[in-house]
Amino acid sequence: MAINSIMGPAVQGIQKGLQGLRRVASEIASSQQMSEAKPTDLSRAMVEMKLHANQAKASAKVLKAADELLGTLIDERV
Repeated sequence: MAINSIMGPAVQGIQKGLQGLRRVASEIASSQQMSEAKPTDLSRAMVEMKLHANQAKASAKVLKAADELLGTLIDERV
């Protein structure tokens, strides 16, 4: 498996996680400004926020591992 085939999806995972975090944060902010925030909506939003944060963290770990592997491969070839 090529390093690029690992790094691409890892970067996409980070981007999707951050997009999800921004979307949920915007939903929370707009519902609080309108004073129509229901506890169930906020609970759902907090769960989604944790989910997106975990996605970004996991993808970052994959990217870090791929980066370290690439560094090891370069060291071995030199």
